[in-house]
Amino acid sequence: MFHTIVEVANVLAATAAAFALGTVWYGWLSKQWLRATGIPAGADGRPVKGGSPIVFVIGFFLELLVAGMMRHVFAMAGINGLGLGILAGFGIGLFFITPWIAMTNLYAMRPIKLTLIDGGYAVISTTVMGFILALF
Repeated sequence: MFHTIVEVANVLAATAAAFALGTVWYGWLSKQWLRATGIPAGADGRPVKGGSPIVFVIGFFLELLVAGMMRHVFAMAGINGLGLGILAGFGIGLFFITPWIAMTNLYAMRPIKLTLIDGGYAVISTTVMGFILALF
């Protein structure tokens, strides 16, 4: 349960930072990601079928769930201080989220490159979330 407006703002800041990082990460790796997913791209390098902006709204909400649960886990585990926040965030991305992505991609017979791209983002974004969540 959130106790103060500062904690709510902290979770929102962690979410916004991770979301912004995703924009940079997937912008930088967009061609490789499209090839790994098998989504066809046009001559401009963009997906042939245009996506709906609602995908980004839902994506932000899902990252908000992750940040909120991380804050809850941090509070219950007594994780405070930047070092512990960063380490816990890194561990969550590397040992919880990335293996799940790998398992899903394995069953879907997706290339390992997709797991490396998506798992890399999971590790980096949860590390950043852990840093921000440990600030307050």
